[in-house]
Amino acid sequence: MADYLLFLARTVTLVVAVLAVVAGTAALTARASRRARHRPRLEITDLGRRLDELHRSLEQRLLPDRRTRRTARRTARRIAKVAGVGRRPRVFVLDFVGDLRASAVTTLREEVTAVLAVAGPDDEVVVRLENPGGLVHDQGLAASQLRRLRDHGVRLTVAVDTVAASGGYLMACVADRIVAAPFALVGSIGVIAQVPNVHRLLDRAGVRVDQFKGGEYKRTVTPFGEPTAQERAKFTEEIEDTHRLFRDFVAVNRPQLDVDRVATGEAWYGVRALDLRLVDELATSDDYLLAARARADLFGVRYRADRPRGRGLVPRLRAAARAGLQAAFDASAVR
Repeated sequence: MADYLLFLARTVTLVVAVLAVVAGTAALTARASRRARHRPRLEITDLGRRLDELHRSLEQRLLPDRRTRRTARRTARRIAKVAGVGRRPRVFVLDFVGDLRASAVTTLREEVTAVLAVAGPDDEVVVRLENPGGLVHDQGLAASQLRRLRDHGVRLTVAVDTVAASGGYLMACVADRIVAAPFALVGSIGVIAQVPNVHRLLDRAGVRVDQFKGGEYKRTVTPFGEPTAQERAKFTEEIEDTHRLFRDFVAVNRPQLDVDRVATGEAWYGVRALDLRLVDELATSDDYLLAARARADLFGVRYRADRPRGRGLVPRLRAAARAGLQAAFDASAVR
């Protein structure tokens, strides 16, 4: 009995040790996997291969005879060889979903840099854009990132399925070609600034806010004071100057536009935007890429940034509240 109990204790100890090693290895592997997921990386997706797989699936359904399918593929390859097709051009597909601060520009700049490192003169970049506008400086930086492509001689197409208004159109107008869905909202070439004023509320509460500034126009309209006529005039002048910069930028990038006609702050659906030459073609991004597949290989490009650590619910709520207050009191919104 003593020998048996000693053998049993050794066996249990061995099993526990093995389980501890396995658990430790699994924990280290999971931690490494999480770190790998959160590490900055560039993801490349062969969209052309995905379309080919869909085509093959349909082909297997529609052409039940395997010999018929092989004959069709050989015929297609023979036609391509006779036509003298060499290396196919490439279409790099980028996605940009805008917000007030154009926060996606952080990944856009990395994606543009990566594409510029490999793109040739026959290649094209398609940006699927969804952006309702936002702050001037942020939207302007996003437009400048797209402008880098044209400055390096890479053909740029912007596809708008839902909206490219105000700051969104500031980005879209940089493209060589703008493709919009029939009911996509396009335009809104205008500037608006809204500053909430709680001056009277503070007066009733007996609260006074003192403001000290060096420079006559360091700050004009504020949420806490009653602006003078001179301050209001200066603020309006700044808004009009920003609008002129917006108009001039659109006019330079799309000389075919009647800027005086479209720079009224109005937005139009795709069908009307085509008549006004705000866009060049009516089509969804899916149809455009499907047509491009016949002449080029398609690659989706997406940059994943490092996820910050220690971002719980409370820090995220605090950051969202801070961003909301900053947007509410900022006087430079392009909408």
